[in-house]
Amino acid sequence: MNNKIKSDSQWKEQLSAEQYRVCREQGTEAPFSGQLLHNRETGDYRCTCCNALLFNSDSKYDSGCGWPSFDAPINKDAIKYVEDHSHGMQRIEIRCANCESHLGHVFSDGPQSTGERYCVNSISLKFNNEKICKQG
Repeated sequence: MNNKIKSDSQWKEQLSAEQYRVCREQGTEAPFSGQLLHNRETGDYRCTCCNALLFNSDSKYDSGCGWPSFDAPINKDAIKYVEDHSHGMQRIEIRCANCESHLGHVFSDGPQSTGERYCVNSISLKFNNEKICKQG
């Protein structure tokens, strides 16, 4: 089934209550509480909802903001950008381009390599450090 057209009840069956709140209702986990904040392992970061590849550990850095931060997605088509005017702020929300799961926000105060800081909720991500061998 295409992840974009799952019903709310299907998402609620698949996700924990907190995952649903953050990923499907544009919530935010508390700063400095996320499981992946201090992860330094090499691997890939995937969407909690649909397993789409979003970020690589090479782009992760410690921004000090309280959430995992990346200077770039795995590719430009992995992320959907949405204007967010909630809470009296003007921000750019980032979502998984495949299933539209809320990930966090992107800011223009990142490292010099890109100038961008993708500030992501840990609960929106799954970490995979398995080596995948390609058969040729």
